[in-house]
Amino acid sequence: MISGEHVDVSVFQEPKKGNYECGDSYFYIELENEFLCVIADGLGSGEIAKESSQVVIDIIKSQVQAPVEEIIRVCNGELAGKRGVVLGILKINFDNNIAAFSSIGNIGIMVLEEGKKKKRNIPNAGYLGSFNRKCKVMTYELRKNTNLIMFSDGVHDKELSQQFFVDSNVDTIIDTYRQTTDKIRQDDTTLIAMRFKK
Repeated sequence: MISGEHVDVSVFQEPKKGNYECGDSYFYIELENEFLCVIADGLGSGEIAKESSQVVIDIIKSQVQAPVEEIIRVCNGELAGKRGVVLGILKINFDNNIAAFSSIGNIGIMVLEEGKKKKRNIPNAGYLGSFNRKCKVMTYELRKNTNLIMFSDGVHDKELSQQFFVDSNVDTIIDTYRQTTDKIRQDDTTLIAMRFKK
């Protein structure tokens, strides 16, 4: 677990069976006034997918303070003509406790407030590296001790209904997921458990 001043984070990641490298890349950082978390999933799997997803992460590391829409615009431009990537971006503003989330493709998020599932996202269709598109950004007002679960498409819907996602310790969430999920992954899988403590 990485314990920041305002957000605790723990991560599960496994490659698709037969691959040594996971095609998903992720990045998170807690700054003085905000928190950023990103999952990028390269189309396909393995090393080729990893190359594209890592390009997106490298771009985002230089854009951490930009708005979500601007990050997506820059990434889409840089990926033109390259292998596509689906992307989920979460930003939390510590001044107003507002979380903003956008997804191009099938990166999802679950917000669990006081043990209850509050919302699942409706992603924007498509993938980065294609034509420019407007993206929807969903916003949530976060309360103290809210869990946020971000995941790539290797995580199944039935797995997301499990009660352990409400646990107060993000390491326990990830450890329980690791013990209960399929050992052989049918797709690259990344699941990030976050707890907003502010």
